[in-house]
Amino acid sequence: MAKFREFETTSGKLVLGGKSAENNEQLIQQAEPTEIVLHTKAPGSPFVNIKDNGKKILKKDIKEAATFCAAHSQDWRDNKTDVTVHYFLGKDIYKRKLMKLGTFGVKNTKEIIIKKREIQNFKK
Repeated sequence: MAKFREFETTSGKLVLGGKSAENNEQLIQQAEPTEIVLHTKAPGSPFVNIKDNGKKILKKDIKEAATFCAAHSQDWRDNKTDVTVHYFLGKDIYKRKLMKLGTFGVKNTKEIIIKKREIQNFKK
C-alpha cells in the first residue's frame, strides 16, 4: 500500500491524506464507496479519507479530518484564513479521461468551514 499522511481521530478512526498528485490518485483508488473523502473547496490540498472499518463516522471525526485537510492545504499555507472543506462519499468521485493527475470530479458535496484558530490549534 502507498504511504500516506495519517492520524487518528479522538474517537479512534484512521484518517489518510495524500502527499502529491500521484499519491492522491492512490488514495482515491483505495477509498471505499461508503467512506467519507474530503478536499478543500480551493485547488491544492490533499484528498483525505476517513477509514470507517464498518463503524459509524461521527460529526467530530469529519471535523477533525476536515481540519487535517485544511492544515495541509495551499489555501491555508498562502492565506492563513478560514478554509472551506468539501466532504463526500467515495462513490461520488469520478475521473474523466482528460482530467490531470490527482484531479477528480465530485458530486453530492457537503461543506464545512474550518476556522483559522482551529487550524492553528490542530496537532498534526
